[in-house]
This record gives sequence, C-alpha cells and structure tokens, in this order.
Amino acid sequence: MIFPRALLSIALLATTSAFAPTSSHPRTTASCIHSSTAEAATVQEEVASDAGDRDILIRAARGEQVDRTPVWLMRQAGRYMSAFRQYSDKYPFRERSETPSMAIELSLQCHRAYGMDGIIMFSDILTPLPTLGIEFDVVKGIGPVISTEVRNDEDVAKLADVADVNFDKTLPFIREILGSLSKEAEEANTSLIGFVGAPFTLAAYTIEGKSSKHCLRTKKMMMADDDGSSKAMTTFLDKLATMIGKYGCHQIECGAQVIQVFESWAHQMSPKQFEQFGKPASQKAIKIIKEKYPDVPVIYFANGGSSYLELQRDMGADMIAVDWSVDMAEARKILGPDIPISGNIDPTILFGTKEQIEEAVRECIDKAGGPGKHLLNLGHGVMQGTPEEAVGWLVDECKRYKGKDA
Repeated sequence: MIFPRALLSIALLATTSAFAPTSSHPRTTASCIHSSTAEAATVQEEVASDAGDRDILIRAARGEQVDRTPVWLMRQAGRYMSAFRQYSDKYPFRERSETPSMAIELSLQCHRAYGMDGIIMFSDILTPLPTLGIEFDVVKGIGPVISTEVRNDEDVAKLADVADVNFDKTLPFIREILGSLSKEAEEANTSLIGFVGAPFTLAAYTIEGKSSKHCLRTKKMMMADDDGSSKAMTTFLDKLATMIGKYGCHQIECGAQVIQVFESWAHQMSPKQFEQFGKPASQKAIKIIKEKYPDVPVIYFANGGSSYLELQRDMGADMIAVDWSVDMAEARKILGPDIPISGNIDPTILFGTKEQIEEAVRECIDKAGGPGKHLLNLGHGVMQGTPEEAVGWLVDECKRYKGKDA
C-alpha cells in the first residue's frame, strides 16, 4: 500500500508538534497525572536507577536476575492515550503503521509519558503477510479483513515462494521505523522490542478472513490434515513459520533487541491441536531466529494457552509470557524455576483504584519470585478506555517495589 507522502507530511506538521516532548524526561508529559511533589520523588528514584536501565529488560528476558523487576505493557502504544487517538481518529491503521513518521511517534508517546523499560514498534502481527501475496486491511470497528483466500492445497501453492521474500522491498518502512526507534531507545536509555505473530495465529486469521469466534474453517482444515485428505494446513504453517522466522531476523537487523512471538489465537487450539499444529510451527520460527541471533532473547506468548502451559516448556524461546487467566505462582510452578517468565496482571485491574493497581503489581512480582525475578507485563493488552493515570501507577509501582522485606 502506497500513501501520498507529500500530502501526509503537510498534515503531520499540524499534528506532531502537539505531541513533542517538552523535556527529555519521560514523566514531564504526564504532569497532569502526578503531583509535582510525587513527580520530583519519582525523578530522583529514576536518576538513581538509570545506569542499568538500558538493557534491564533484555537481561531479564535472557533469564538473568536483575536489581528490580522491569516492565513493559502489551498495547502500551494504544487508544487509551488521548495523544494516540488524535492519530487513530484521523488516519487508517495501515497508514499509521506503515508511515514511518507516524509509527515512530506512536511508538514513543507512551514511553515519554510513563517510562516503561522498553519501546515497542507500533505495527501489527499481520504486517508481513503481503510478502507471501496475502492482502489485508484493518477496518475501523471491524478489525483485520483478509481478502486473499487460503482454503486448500491449491491456494497454498499459489502463495509466494518464501525463499524469494524481500522485506526491504515489500515492507520498506520497517527498516526506517526500527532504525529511528533504535536511536531513540539509546537516547532514552531503554530497550527496543520487536514482535511477530505466531504461524497458527496468522494462518487462522488468513483462513477465516477476519476475526472468528469458533475458527471453524481453520479447524476443518486441521481435521482434513489429520485424516490425510489434505495437507494444506501443515504446508501453510510451514511456509508461515519460515517467513516469520526470517521476519524476526529482519527486525533484529533493523535494530530490535528483543522479539516477542504472539500466539494471539492460542485459545482456539486444544492441547492436542497445539502439540500437532501450533507448537511445531512456532518452534520452527523461533529456531530460525535463535540460530541466526542466539544472543537476542525471544519471548513466546500464547494468549489463552494457559490450559496447556506445561506444553510450552520446550518452545525454544528464552522466556514464556503468560496470560492473566493463570495465577502467577501456579504458572511459575508449572514452568519450573529455570524458565524465565513474563506477565501477567489482569488488564481490567487498570480500571481499579491506585491502591488496587499497586497491590496487583506487588502480588504479581512476589508470586513470580520477588523483585528482579521476572518481567512484569499485563496478561493481555492495555484495554481501550483504560485511564491514562492508571498506567503510570502500574509502571511507577513496579519500578519502586523492592520486595516484602524492604
């Protein structure tokens, strides 16, 4: 998709200036959220901890114990922020995510406001699908709509050869976005997070053509694959796994320091289906990334996959992120002490009081083993309508908390 950059740049002159930070400190743009006294105390605490913050998220994702629990939030760049909505209300999703100036700004807004321990590129898990000839759009009020049909072996065979994929040619904006964000992250003394969608999730989105409650077409294809009448599902998953693995490598080459793999539709798979279809495909994608970049941590997140968390111990990822439907202490017990873990506060807690949010942060950290023993996140993304100050309370408490005995 090509957009008229000349016209867009004129429009951006009228919008981006409103979001320019008045100071390099992340708390200044959130002055309406915190009192000046509390802000001054926060500034003092952050200056004291800044020296090790640049790579604290990266080290935690590798499984190293760090001096405090780092934090970032899925969908931290999102519509809960009024500054973000000034873009999302005006520009279509793909225009925002594929125009570097806008994608960069949207990636940075939340970090300026709240100072998470990582900046994540504003993009979508479906972004690389056009490299295989799969066209999509994101329609406001509906969500992703995929126009390319993939239903059988013939449809899969028509897709582009994954060996010929050229991300710089098909997705030229990714290098510019991540390259700029890499410089911004270094200046902000923080990490840069890239992400990809897991093969099953991208396959299911494509097969269904849009969001689906039951994923019936996908499940029929899995059953046909299982009885041998068609191998379209495994062939499609294998093609996607290779492309996704290469896309993760491409993001690293463009500046990403951590890659999270999102199995957003894990809840659509039974444990058996996960073992047969979802897991091998994700393992292949992760293996491609780790073989080329062994020192770059990979986080695997299966949303709705807590019912088969024990099957995720050998994904090949450096860290497993868990959703909010499992107790963090139970998740730690299932995965074992040697598998780094991320998560998993219920996103709806952010609609609660400051005290409830802070208590949820402390409880999650304690159940994960104490400060510095895991990577704090929500158990899903920040919800639209979340009070902006609530995100600040969560981030601040995570950075402040030193443990029960402190």
